[in-house]
Amino acid sequence: MPKQKSLPDHLVELLKAGQAHTDFESVTKNWPADLQSVIPKNAEHSAWQLLEHLRLAQWDILEFTRNPKHVSPKFPEGYWPKSPAPPDKQAWNKSRQAFQADLQAMLKLVQNKSTDLLAPLPHGDGQTVLREALLLADHNAYHLGALVLLRRLLGAWK
Repeated sequence: MPKQKSLPDHLVELLKAGQAHTDFESVTKNWPADLQSVIPKNAEHSAWQLLEHLRLAQWDILEFTRNPKHVSPKFPEGYWPKSPAPPDKQAWNKSRQAFQADLQAMLKLVQNKSTDLLAPLPHGDGQTVLREALLLADHNAYHLGALVLLRRLLGAWK
């Protein structure tokens, strides 16, 4: 009989993706630079805006979870870049790397044996690490799906 996975193991799989949804790396890697700022007809955001939104929201969720002094950005403007274009040629990869670093930090927190996934965060109003990890996975999956659709609309999806 196979060993049953623990809750942290299931959370790690959900956060990394690859089961019910695609993973961050597959969606954002090798995105054509000339398409990062394009907003297709009837779309609301460019790929750059979606990528930065993913990074900003994930950073906020992570910091809220681990830092009692964290102050979240103003919603919604603090979570979306105003410009559809990256500010420079390095911005896309910097954003990707920051997203991946913050995701690794959340994975580490979830996997830490001393983390009580169900204990209310002392600085919250009932939130737990479990709730924040699920929120993060849900938010990331939603916007990764939007990036896949955008990439298809732009003719840049395999």
